[in-house]
Amino acid sequence: MSDAPAEADSATEFQGVKVMVIDDSKTIRRTAESLLQKHGAAVETAVDGFEALSRVADSRPDIIFIDVMMPRLDGYQTCALIKNNKQFRETPVIMLSSKDSVFDKAKGRVVGSEDYLTKPFTRDDLLDAMRKYAHQGAPE
Repeated sequence: MSDAPAEADSATEFQGVKVMVIDDSKTIRRTAESLLQKHGAAVETAVDGFEALSRVADSRPDIIFIDVMMPRLDGYQTCALIKNNKQFRETPVIMLSSKDSVFDKAKGRVVGSEDYLTKPFTRDDLLDAMRKYAHQGAPE
């Protein structure tokens, strides 16, 4: 039996999992990056869909979080482009949005996203999504 606190386990919970966070909000990117890194994930960020698309092929993330409302290329378009590439079809994509209507969530499903988190999301929302989907795209 270990007397170490549960927090010690959290530092390795997502060890080896590569995450991409795409959001035009610096606050959202930094918050998600910090939280996920504390749990052992390797995190890469992008400010918009164009930047993300140029990095996805190189970084090959295991899970991707995408903001819906971004300039130039929105989250739905970015998700559709990622999912249309057979290399990334199985990579879980989680949409992030302040909109939470049934229509918005359905639109996310249509373009191939696995889930939809409403902003502001909580620490637990983000970690639950990681637990549910991160190992789906990660190599065993």
